[in-house]
Amino acid sequence: MPETLRIETDERGVTRLTLARADKHNAISAEMMDELTAAAKEFGADRRVRVIVLAGEGASFCAGGDLGWMRAQFEAGRAERISEARRLATMFRALNDIPKPVIARVQGNVFGGGVGLLSVCDLVIASESARLGLTEVRLGIIPATISPFVIARIGEGAARPLFMSGKLISASEAKAAGLAQYVVPADGLDAAVEAEISHFLKASPEAIARAKALARSLGSPITDTVIEDVIQQLADTWETDEAREGIAAFFERREPSWRSGA
Repeated sequence: MPETLRIETDERGVTRLTLARADKHNAISAEMMDELTAAAKEFGADRRVRVIVLAGEGASFCAGGDLGWMRAQFEAGRAERISEARRLATMFRALNDIPKPVIARVQGNVFGGGVGLLSVCDLVIASESARLGLTEVRLGIIPATISPFVIARIGEGAARPLFMSGKLISASEAKAAGLAQYVVPADGLDAAVEAEISHFLKASPEAIARAKALARSLGSPITDTVIEDVIQQLADTWETDEAREGIAAFFERREPSWRSGA
């Protein structure tokens, strides 16, 4: 049984994959990466499954990378960092490749890798109180591993200011950028998800799979070469002085040296 996920499938064939680390704001650990990868492959191949809902327990959908995992990257060598980045990319790719509709049910904080999770879903429904951000640059690193999936979803123009500023945006701003299709009151989130499920259940499962493959074939290609390139760029960035300063400042709970008082 998965340790970081709660999995439920109803009689209609709707599978709910719920990130179950509420005490950690569903931060992505190495174990969660492996369990999400396995779940994506299992339920993607299960003909009984018609729709997948990706959700998070507790206050946040997903607050990014697990602190313990991040600390391990800080202390690791280049080869280990590349290996872990590849593990993360494998998870995103497995979720992105599911030949079923995947709906994200989003609340609370959605940072870093959490934005990556949204980007591999087919439809995103967010609570109006959700906050999103690609905050990596505040640590002196870059949103490299998730970048092909984010670019495929919102395009280069919308991605540039989010990649470069690290600022937090509201759910309505996320919708404007293309990260969410719908923004609803918190108490209407489940009803909105259910309404979208009903549309997918009326469609042919095989046609849905073919339509998704068609859309992906016409979008930004996410090849092995693309993924390996962004992993190498991340590894290069981890080795810079500013990355070492930014990550150290984060764990020491102080401002990095470049932070302006403005």
